[in-house]
Amino acid sequence: MQISEVEFEDALPIDGYGPGFFRVGGEIREGAILLLPNGLRGWGGYDDRARLMEAAGEIDVLLVGTGPEMAYLPRDFRAALEEANVGVEVMASSQACRTYNVLLGEGRRVGAALLPAS
Repeated sequence: MQISEVEFEDALPIDGYGPGFFRVGGEIREGAILLLPNGLRGWGGYDDRARLMEAAGEIDVLLVGTGPEMAYLPRDFRAALEEANVGVEVMASSQACRTYNVLLGEGRRVGAALLPAS
């Protein structure tokens, strides 16, 4: 069996996650994060939409990690993203991390808004 290493070009993969943190590109970040084509940033949660709206034209799908378990998104948050023509996929943060890396490895235009597992 031949194993090929995935190339992520300029994007940062999610290396790991745990209670209250994510490790992205070798750097540990505590709390909620946004991973967008223009970089990694802290995220203030569902009311913090400005950066997501700025990146709307650069991503086709936004993976929203809702913490340790999948949860419904606030209606106004989902509506704002859909109005900006951003596809939204909701899942537990652990699943969102894995899915993000797969889509990133495929060269897809993906973003992630991730709440940590407490």
